[in-house]
Amino acid sequence: MNLVEYKDTNELNPAFAERVAGILADAIATKGAASLVVSGGSTPLPFFKALSQIDLAWEKVTVTLADERWVEEDHKDSNTALVKNNLLQNKAAVATFAAIKTPEASAFGSEASVTASLAGLPQPLDVLILGMGEDGHTASLFPCSEQIKQCFESEELVIAVQPTTAPHERMSLTLKSLLNANQIFLHIVGASKKTVLDKALASDDKFEMPIRAILQQDAVPVDVIYTATKL
Repeated sequence: MNLVEYKDTNELNPAFAERVAGILADAIATKGAASLVVSGGSTPLPFFKALSQIDLAWEKVTVTLADERWVEEDHKDSNTALVKNNLLQNKAAVATFAAIKTPEASAFGSEASVTASLAGLPQPLDVLILGMGEDGHTASLFPCSEQIKQCFESEELVIAVQPTTAPHERMSLTLKSLLNANQIFLHIVGASKKTVLDKALASDDKFEMPIRAILQQDAVPVDVIYTATKL
């Protein structure tokens, strides 16, 4: 794990956007296509906007989410809507979006249809960008969920999850899928998230803090993109 620290978000967002765009451009040059997997929440919004304005062969990029709440796109908690409204804009508007939410009423039993939706996603993933909760969850790998052991052990692409400490059923990439990446970034902002990171690095129980399964593996490079100061 490599910690990359910035003075503030005004410095972080354009620098991070340029780095991600560079990796995607290299992937396109090498194999003709690229995959970008992102996470929701408020932290990445200014980064998304910066990235969307960078010159890139966006028509050759497929974008999806590391996880999604099982809600309709017009719901305020939809990460799909967040990505479409903030990342798939400007120059990135021509990128392909692969949905991780399908029309079924429940996430449980919908794994096959989500897997089919992601069939065109270039793998291994070129760039995976994760967030981290105060409880150490990442994607929808929640320590509180009954499915956490399956999340770690499943050979499937995705898994339905019901956290007990957060609303909505979820669909998440499994740990195996998350680690099928060429580069992982953990994007965190604020001193409280650095405290969570330090706690995660201080022990190795991934069931207590699932982010440890990402931070403490050595198969895929992980850069923590961090600033304490949000502007």
